[in-house]
Amino acid sequence: MIQEIPPEFWQGIEEFNQQEYYACHDTLEALWMEAMEPTKKFYQGILQIAVGLYHLSNHNWRGAVTSMGEGMRRLDYYQPDYFNINVEELIDQTAHLLSAMQEAGPEKVADFVFAKNAEKNSLDIHPPKISKIEE
Repeated sequence: MIQEIPPEFWQGIEEFNQQEYYACHDTLEALWMEAMEPTKKFYQGILQIAVGLYHLSNHNWRGAVTSMGEGMRRLDYYQPDYFNINVEELIDQTAHLLSAMQEAGPEKVADFVFAKNAEKNSLDIHPPKISKIEE
């Protein structure tokens, strides 16, 4: 049974999409700590991708790669969608970024940092966005 979607969840999604990854972490962590399965693992997956993107913004390649990979693994169960979120699309976007980062290696981490609210970076790679499924 899917739990009711709390308004704080949508706040966290908005923060994620505005590239406010630290704020997203704080918002979703509060929900995650109180949640029951299966929703708890869903929150954790999004949280880990947000943490990975936060690490990326601080040029922490290892932290970014590790956190994004863990987040994608946790979200795999929830495909194609959960809580009106297009999980499949989020995983695909994150996988694209992660693959490019792994191919480039840690010495090129700065190339992957997104300017605040930029649609893409110098490599023409887009930051992951969380899309809502319209009913």
